[in-house]
Amino acid sequence: MDNEPDLSRLARTIGDPTRIQMLALLMEGRALTAKELAYGTDIKPATATSHLKQLVEDRLLEMTSQGRHKYFRLASPEVARLIESLMVFAPKRKRVGQATGNDAICTARFCYDHLAGKLGTRLTETLVERGLLHADDGLFELSASGETWFKQFGINTDELQKSRRQFAYPCLDWSERRDHLAGALGATLAKRMIELGWLTRSKHSRVVAITAEGRSALTAQFGITLDQP
Repeated sequence: MDNEPDLSRLARTIGDPTRIQMLALLMEGRALTAKELAYGTDIKPATATSHLKQLVEDRLLEMTSQGRHKYFRLASPEVARLIESLMVFAPKRKRVGQATGNDAICTARFCYDHLAGKLGTRLTETLVERGLLHADDGLFELSASGETWFKQFGINTDELQKSRRQFAYPCLDWSERRDHLAGALGATLAKRMIELGWLTRSKHSRVVAITAEGRSALTAQFGITLDQP
């Protein structure tokens, strides 16, 4: 029993409302300071320190120092996958006078470093429907035509497959209840779309804005048309 994972400790750590909110704030993929995380969770910076220490000790966050500042980020893509999975089961907050299904965050957002929401799931479905990706034992594999397509799109899949990070896998989307593409391939695809000017990131938010050029390109290349709030 001593060698088994301590699930009760993990449950206590992420079960705290402040700590789980900190993890959710870091799902946008950027590193934040302790003060930013304190403000984002509506607690005092001194109180945030103990919460962050616990999250680092339990390997959910990693900390880096730069000058006088300490920055915190999710320790790995697996942590992001855990938080996204919890969001699938968490009840939705009720918002008076608003339609939650049409929120910008449900349309297009970052799940750590890959695309999620309607945009992420529809992109993934299109890649699978066109035979560029296929599911294999809980992972995504590239077809021969997929290798060619990604190369033409400016993504070196050979280099990605050599990296230590898991190449491509489905991540269950909390708002769509369907899979979107995660892993090194998903992250690089999102980065490439930003480089092309199709997408822009919102400051201090996971929300992704689709540019006019991006709307045209997504429709032309993927047959995807999204109405963004």
